[in-house]
Amino acid sequence: MRVDILTLFPEMFPGPLGASILKRGMQAGRLGVRLHQIRDYTDDRHHTVDDYPYGGGPGMVMKAPPLFEAVEAALALPAGPPGLYLWSRAEPPVTLIAPDVAPEPQPAPAAPPPVILMSPAGRTLTQQVAADLAALPRLILVCGHYEGVDERVREHLVTEELSIGDYVLTGGELAAAVVVDAVARLAPGVLAEGSAADESHASGLLEYPQYTRPPSFRGWEVPPLLVSGHHARVAEWRRREALRRTLQRRPDMLARLDLTPQERRWLDELRAETAAGAAHE
Repeated sequence: MRVDILTLFPEMFPGPLGASILKRGMQAGRLGVRLHQIRDYTDDRHHTVDDYPYGGGPGMVMKAPPLFEAVEAALALPAGPPGLYLWSRAEPPVTLIAPDVAPEPQPAPAAPPPVILMSPAGRTLTQQVAADLAALPRLILVCGHYEGVDERVREHLVTEELSIGDYVLTGGELAAAVVVDAVARLAPGVLAEGSAADESHASGLLEYPQYTRPPSFRGWEVPPLLVSGHHARVAEWRRREALRRTLQRRPDMLARLDLTPQERRWLDELRAETAAGAAHE
């Protein structure tokens, strides 16, 4: 997977993208990220990217011309190598993380990549949205700032808008980093096979409780079944506990699930337990 990020603050990305699983994915040749400074695509000596809004009002609005030129320049580039790079309009790219393996040839994409504006007005990022984006070979993420972007950017440049929640951030950089993390870890080869299968939201439920050594800690014991060696019963326990946690914390998710008859019986039992517990409080 290759991602181009257009931003006014490329220095915000090496930290969150340059560690842990994302860094290993870059070194393994599975992930490539290019950081583009939007100010490179201005023509005045002050590199002005914003101006006062027509009609008045507080704050500044990002201008359309630099954003259009930056996106068009990114679209004109090939998908790019794995690793993390600070890309420049006029200077050679700066390598921040290089792959440890020879890059594999990238086939020409069948269609242009989506151009996604990070915006609180966009559709909300979910695990399914992340999985859909992970199936694409390339993404372009545009980070807004100030009071937002000129509406012509929304109407004629970006293909969609994406939000990470119902709140407002100072700019789109943190949201873009979240999107890269959520999406790239689902791309082939970034995580170990099967690692994401049982995580919260992957199956439509929150994840079941996890335990590790020691079996007893400060008087709190690991459920005996988990150390019994009965793998089928452990799998049933995990599914039931995932239902329990989802019922307790996110009952809205249950309406979207296609449950088996056994799972519906478990859910009825869990609801009865919950009602009985509430009655004794």
